[in-house]
Amino acid sequence: MRAAVSRALDPTAGKKAVDAIHSTVDKAASLPEFLAALDEAYAAINTIEVADNGSGMSLDELVDNFLTIGTPSRKREVDKALDAGGRSPYLGEKGIGRLSSMRLGNRLKVVTARLTDRRYNVLEVDWNKFANIEARVEDIDIEAKKGGTKSDASSSGTTLVIGDLAEDWTEKRVEEMAKQEFARLTDPFVDVRKRKRIALIWNGSRVMIPVMNRLLLDNAHAKFSGKFVGGVLSIHMEAVRLGYPHPKETDDVSRSAQELEALLQDASHELPASALQSLGPFDFEAYWYNRRLLGGIEQLGNQKEVRDLQRNWSGIMLFRDDFRVFPYGNEEDDWLGLDRKALSRPGYVLNKAQFVGHVRISRAKNPKLVDQTNREGLRRTDEERALIGILQHVIRDMLWDFFRETDRKYKKAPIELDDLKADIDTLETRAKNALTKVRQLIPKQERETFDALQHVFNEFRDLSARAQMKIEQVEEDSRQMIDMAGVGLMVESVAHELARAAESALGALERLHGEEFPTEVRAQLETLRAEMKTVTKRLRVLDELSVSSRQRSETFDLVALVQDVLDGHAAKFRRHSIEPSFKHPKHPVRVRLVRGMVVQIVQNLVINSMYWMETRAKRQTDYAPRLKITLDEDPPTLTVSDNGPGVAPENIERVFRPFWSLKEKGKRRGLGLFVARDHATSLGGTLTLSDKPDREAGRLHEFILELPESAVVK
Repeated sequence: MRAAVSRALDPTAGKKAVDAIHSTVDKAASLPEFLAALDEAYAAINTIEVADNGSGMSLDELVDNFLTIGTPSRKREVDKALDAGGRSPYLGEKGIGRLSSMRLGNRLKVVTARLTDRRYNVLEVDWNKFANIEARVEDIDIEAKKGGTKSDASSSGTTLVIGDLAEDWTEKRVEEMAKQEFARLTDPFVDVRKRKRIALIWNGSRVMIPVMNRLLLDNAHAKFSGKFVGGVLSIHMEAVRLGYPHPKETDDVSRSAQELEALLQDASHELPASALQSLGPFDFEAYWYNRRLLGGIEQLGNQKEVRDLQRNWSGIMLFRDDFRVFPYGNEEDDWLGLDRKALSRPGYVLNKAQFVGHVRISRAKNPKLVDQTNREGLRRTDEERALIGILQHVIRDMLWDFFRETDRKYKKAPIELDDLKADIDTLETRAKNALTKVRQLIPKQERETFDALQHVFNEFRDLSARAQMKIEQVEEDSRQMIDMAGVGLMVESVAHELARAAESALGALERLHGEEFPTEVRAQLETLRAEMKTVTKRLRVLDELSVSSRQRSETFDLVALVQDVLDGHAAKFRRHSIEPSFKHPKHPVRVRLVRGMVVQIVQNLVINSMYWMETRAKRQTDYAPRLKITLDEDPPTLTVSDNGPGVAPENIERVFRPFWSLKEKGKRRGLGLFVARDHATSLGGTLTLSDKPDREAGRLHEFILELPESAVVK
């Protein structure tokens, strides 16, 4: 039996531990004594020790604080530090973290001392005693007492010794924990010289805790960083290598509090504006990898080693005062919902495994971001929802849009058909001239070879002609898709108005039921007539937007067209207290253009203004929304401006990108201004956002539609 025990002992445990086991079991005189001694020795010698050189605890603190579960002492210390405006101490607030030692083992020994203590203060707890359901708490003796004299009078700190372990431990398991858990316990992005030092020891031998190698970050294919301060989000993005030739692309973007408020709204749960103020500042950075492009890196390893390294550090982790908040960033955790979104859209993979990153908060500046009782994540609060919503917007929308824009510029640059035709004509002329000279110089016996060459040239010319026809067809299909998108946006808007008008009309008719007073009847019918008049105007506008109508140029009065659009929105103007003004020449401004396209442009500009004015009205009770439209001549120029929140100057061109939008999720299309500019270009005009900012906030409010002077009918 003793020989079997000797063979089972782990030699890496060290001679001292092995000898202690032998010494204990050798004293046993019988099998029951042997088994009891072996069990006791195993429980006593196999321990987990956690030691620090912090401030330690006095005997009174050991009794009053450590032995009192749920004590408010730590909460008081944290609040005291925060009230003083300093950095929060590394303390919990609930006073239950000490109970986690029970999950590791059934015995706990606490040895601690303050700097002023001459002797150690000792507490021993045997959790096995609490397993007896018949025992009363007062029957279980747990007493803190004075221990031996400190080995170093100038020392302080606490040591926890956990014995009678609940699970088997191996060196491999400890090494895996060092790699997966301890490496991420403190922020790996912080300079290793500034990080809190943690030493992990297995049977006297130091287990190395991996440090993140900056070379891995330096070889990322893209990255982003940013901060949220005072309700404003600022982002810097870089695209280094997206899988096709392109220069290093950078972009700096910001989102105001008003824009974020709209972006973070959810149909299922409206986020109060106050959450963005009470959230507090935070910063973040993350590096994106296309694993297909990830190869070997000198000083890091071959392709497999580099990919394994990236996988090991993958995830976006959350740190509070440089210490990890679990479980955010774990392999199985998708706290930002990136994987779900990545599966639902084509193009770039933006799932959690492709990122190596971190988010940094502080207890002092983010008091509303508090842990759940079980320390498994943050409590569900408006501030927590705002934090997650902002980070999701950065990755899902801003980074994705940045990648797509880089694609558009360098990977999917459109071909100008007119330039292509000119190049083909030039090459064809050069080829014909070359063939004529060859025919003059070639010997008669080689004429057959020349004829074959001439035949090949003719085939290439025919192929080129078919290719041009195909390109023209694709362009026409693209044009129809844009037309359909524009009509779709208007159908959505008109359908909303129709539903509202129908409901109002139905209500009017219901109120008429059984009514005997002619005057009241006339009033209700007048309401119904006004509603139907609005619907008629909207339907007339929609008819002009049909694809067949949109393709025909016709002569019309621009003043009347704009007025019709405004009349179609009269009911909504009244509901939202919007004061529209339309300044125009006293005489008609007649132009020959595609009427439907002009209607779509004006509609989209007006609808866009109304949305943002409504958004501001929800936040500001004393706000009076105003819409101003001005029509000038020579050339015909329509200016549409409002006093809504406006556009940040950095977004002066972004607002015209397809699918780019800052509206709330349920109303986000990102096609209105894109379609409007496309139509303006098709008409031979331009649609721009004026770069003149307002004095109050430095934001842009004025869209300018300039139509071609050649379209004016004198």
